[in-house]
Amino acid sequence: MTENGAVQTDPTTSTSTTAEKPAVLIIGGLGYMGRFLARYIHDNNLASEIRLVDKHLPELAWLAPEFKEACSRERFMQADASREQSLQRVFDRDHGKQFDYVFNCGGETRYSQEDEVYKMRSYGLSMAVGKEAAKRGVKCFVELSTGMIYKPDSIPRKETDKLKPWSKLAKWKLNSEDDLAKVEGLNLMVMRMAHVYGPYTSKFISTALCMARVYQFLNKEMKFLWKEDLRTNTVHVEDAVRAIWTGAEWYVKAPPPRRPVPIFNIVDHGNTSQGIMAKLMHETFNIDTGFHGTLISAFARLNLDHVVDEVNDETLDPWADLQTKAGISKSTPLSPFMEKELLKDTDLSLDGSAFERATGFQYEHPQLTKDEIEKVVASYRTMGWWP
Repeated sequence: MTENGAVQTDPTTSTSTTAEKPAVLIIGGLGYMGRFLARYIHDNNLASEIRLVDKHLPELAWLAPEFKEACSRERFMQADASREQSLQRVFDRDHGKQFDYVFNCGGETRYSQEDEVYKMRSYGLSMAVGKEAAKRGVKCFVELSTGMIYKPDSIPRKETDKLKPWSKLAKWKLNSEDDLAKVEGLNLMVMRMAHVYGPYTSKFISTALCMARVYQFLNKEMKFLWKEDLRTNTVHVEDAVRAIWTGAEWYVKAPPPRRPVPIFNIVDHGNTSQGIMAKLMHETFNIDTGFHGTLISAFARLNLDHVVDEVNDETLDPWADLQTKAGISKSTPLSPFMEKELLKDTDLSLDGSAFERATGFQYEHPQLTKDEIEKVVASYRTMGWWP
């Protein structure tokens, strides 16, 4: 029984009938977070119904075999949920029932896009599905956001700290957070993520891995800009999706809506930094790693476009050669291409203790290790992506 006297069922026990389990809608269900969330819910039998909505077809989503069941055709609906004419189809269930939990894992995940792209594909999507969720009385709407919205600092940022987004993606995520909080009747929870990594990842850590593979191939030292203690905090995708589910279950334990809107940082305990990344690249690929001196870093700060172009010129051709040598002819989601927005001298440093205190959540992948890196590379090999 909860504090307010409501009877609480444990969704993991076999005694709870299917009818008592929540019905779940995942927007961006074939994206990286969406597919792992779907698999977690499916494998643990946590929901009475799972619907995945995505613009892309499963056949084009580079799905690994272990997602085939969780992301099956029966559960999948192809739709652009940011378009008003799609919303009824996306949200309607049989017999006039509504979804209990809606997870917004959709939106533009690429960096360095034009403002208009994020406004339409991220902000527009969040507002469309958020308003529809409010209209239908959805019990918990989870908006996935990013830790890049804080004013950067090496001291871990708490949820109440000063906000100053340092990527365009983050700027529009913050706009979404702010405007969703104003939607009347929306049972909103926001989760701000560190860099998410894990098997099959094609963001942030994958870029470093591809670059390390190129430097190994060229037999050259991999040098990092800025300083060793620049924070690049991380969270394993399996912990991230467990946290999302734990958050939704926690949210509905009290009479909605919860005010102020609960906002949580999701980050492991490793306090990942560039120094840790350099060490792991050295250990995994047996290459020399180091840091450019302050002079070069100062030059880079003033000439970032030029520096990024130079780095990409150095790595892209050898990467193509490596793929050719390995007989990889099909396109893969991996590339050493360095995004200017990710090469900024800005700390992604988060304090995730508030979520752990509120929900009792515990991380199963507390820090980034050589073992975790090797598992990521192994997942690429399984898919035939790794040269």
